[in-house]
Amino acid sequence: MAMKDHFYKRVLILVLPMALQNLINVGVSATDVIMLGRVGEKVLSGCSMGGQIFWILSLFLFGSTSGASVLIAQYWGKKNLEAIEKIMGIVVLLTTSMGLLFMVTALLIPEKLMQLFTNDGEIIEQAVLYIRIVAFTYPLSAFTMGYLNMLKSIERVTISTVIYGSSLFINILVNAVLIFGLLGFPAMGIQGAAIGTLIARLVELFILLFYVNRFKPEVKVKWEYVIHTDTVLWKDFLYFASPVILNEVLWGVGYSANTAIVGRLGSGVVAANSVVQVTRQLSMVVGFGIAAATAIMIGKAIGEGRKDIAEEYGRKFTMLGLLCGIGGAAVILLLRPAILWGMGFEGETARYLHLFLGMMTAYVIGQSVNSTWVVGIFRSGGDTRFGMILDMTTMWFGSILFSALAAFVFHFPVPVIYAILLSDEFIKVPFCLWRYRKKVWLRDVTR
Repeated sequence: MAMKDHFYKRVLILVLPMALQNLINVGVSATDVIMLGRVGEKVLSGCSMGGQIFWILSLFLFGSTSGASVLIAQYWGKKNLEAIEKIMGIVVLLTTSMGLLFMVTALLIPEKLMQLFTNDGEIIEQAVLYIRIVAFTYPLSAFTMGYLNMLKSIERVTISTVIYGSSLFINILVNAVLIFGLLGFPAMGIQGAAIGTLIARLVELFILLFYVNRFKPEVKVKWEYVIHTDTVLWKDFLYFASPVILNEVLWGVGYSANTAIVGRLGSGVVAANSVVQVTRQLSMVVGFGIAAATAIMIGKAIGEGRKDIAEEYGRKFTMLGLLCGIGGAAVILLLRPAILWGMGFEGETARYLHLFLGMMTAYVIGQSVNSTWVVGIFRSGGDTRFGMILDMTTMWFGSILFSALAAFVFHFPVPVIYAILLSDEFIKVPFCLWRYRKKVWLRDVTR
């Protein structure tokens, strides 16, 4: 009983701040959706499409830090702080470089990038206005997100909540003032939302640097390890992180491919999907927190040489992932009437929003369980290639391929196409269950 109580206490200590952080991140997205939705469907859709570039970057960042966490969590179990700091140096170098690359590309060819997602000229015009400002946030976010995600791997999760909570407050305040032209400022619409995001990202970076220098956590990024990286740990990082990065990027590009398909079904479908995706994120705040806690706790247990405890954690986290998925579905059902009323959509757009929210209730159950297995349990023990192969097959040769055929060859009704787009999480479940039972993930990957 004492061990059981200790487990759930540790889970709460880790999950609550991460769930709150996830909720805050959803709040940032919801702020743009709610405020820009009041300006117009085209503006809202432009923000949604313009955000696809950062969406892909954020998945690369998450893949890099999630891959690194395979090593960091296990080295944390061994209390090898020097190895952790060397890995942090590698990750910061990689993620910040990618942030700069994405920024330069987005500033040079924003129109061409948006043409990949939609053929609506008005939406592209609005998206370009947004990108020309928000692109400057990419390297800032790359550094901050990378740093904070690595601190989570050593169970330092509260600082992320503080930083993103402050960011949300700034974002809401600046958005309201600049989008609608309050306090004597001109009404800037989508550009006001972009400026709000830029200011919020600067605040995040400032608080992070203050925290590191003032409170001095057990490990931190040392510039000597950024400039002169450890060759052996580079090889270990690439071995375990490369499949995760590719997995996340394939999954993210797949999501963007879904957005591109939706973007060609009409602005009403795009607007409804924008709201539904924010609602999905809201319903998954605890589920994603569970997945992250799974990777930390099981990875640390394996690093400490306690594989029997790691296996027991795997069983408990699987059940928690399922329960969180059911809870997320209930959240969507409870919020659906308020969302339909609050967004004020009419006609076909309102009908799509109602239908899409209903479909999403089933989707989040599968996503919660699969995230616990793939992102949490499998990655904690270095089983990173399985998720990459699974996402490549179920998305690209499953939901994306068949939804594209349904939309552009067979011209099925929009609700049918949308249901096919959501099918990948259901296809994954039996394969993930099989992999979980094989226990390939129970291994020590440290040196």
